[in-house]
Amino acid sequence: MLSLRVFCPADLSAEAEQILAEEPSVSSLAVIPGGSREPVGDLIIASVPRTTADRVIERLTALGVPARGAIETTPVSGWTSQRALDIQHSDAPDDQDAVVWMDVVRDAYDSSSLTWGFLAFMSMATFIAAIAIVLDSQVLIIGAMVLGPEFGAIAALGVALVTHRPHLLWSALRTLLLGFAIAIALSTAVFALLAQVGWVTMAQVSGPRPLTEFIYRPDNWSVVIAIVAGIAGVLALVTGRSATLTGVFISVTTIPAAGNIALALPFRDWPEVLGSALQLGINITGMAVAGSLTLLVLRRVRAARRRARQRR
Repeated sequence: MLSLRVFCPADLSAEAEQILAEEPSVSSLAVIPGGSREPVGDLIIASVPRTTADRVIERLTALGVPARGAIETTPVSGWTSQRALDIQHSDAPDDQDAVVWMDVVRDAYDSSSLTWGFLAFMSMATFIAAIAIVLDSQVLIIGAMVLGPEFGAIAALGVALVTHRPHLLWSALRTLLLGFAIAIALSTAVFALLAQVGWVTMAQVSGPRPLTEFIYRPDNWSVVIAIVAGIAGVLALVTGRSATLTGVFISVTTIPAAGNIALALPFRDWPEVLGSALQLGINITGMAVAGSLTLLVLRRVRAARRRARQRR
């Protein structure tokens, strides 16, 4: 269940109220005349299930509310209403997994922003991954994978492609390219210094590493894992199941590959640099393509369900 708040200009308030009043899935509706100071108008509050939220938001958008006012959605953590329960059971049996595309697009823009926080986490994760490779430690590799923030920007690529938003696509690409480039450059500089003082040696970089050698040796399974992780990650994002993302982070070899590039560059170990770069490219491409196709399928399923409801 979602709480829908509409900050509506006065001249659109009557029509917006009518849209919500006519929507059979709305279980509660309140209008506060003069409740909105910016824009000057009314505040309208309604409760709608996730499955029909998009339909309601699209009608309000066509009316022109977002252009001059605002629409906000908030998950309702607890509620008791017989009418809402009846609606949820009859019209929205899969309410918890329904996609609210307005939220998906908003999250994509947030995730594709190049911020100091994103760069800080990318750099720390890459550095930890490089240390994990030196120590041949799977525990540290997993920690670096979980710490890396890159999946949100990768998922934003899929949202941009499916919703035809070139600005979002460019923003996500820029964030990924600069994020990895800066993280690798900083870690490379640190390991070049550590190599000079003898903390890291060529033997540690190119010697046997049975627990982490998969990082610079991509194979067919790298493609399969990237595709499955992309599908799982996008589903977790759009359905609000954020806990599932931890498993996605641990599955893909993006941050570890960046860490190995940073570690191998000071020693000019080009086979490892190239192998890790290939692993990184496979994972990002696989997840982006799989995520895009998943979003496309979800949009078509939504359209098919909407047509079925209209026929009923």
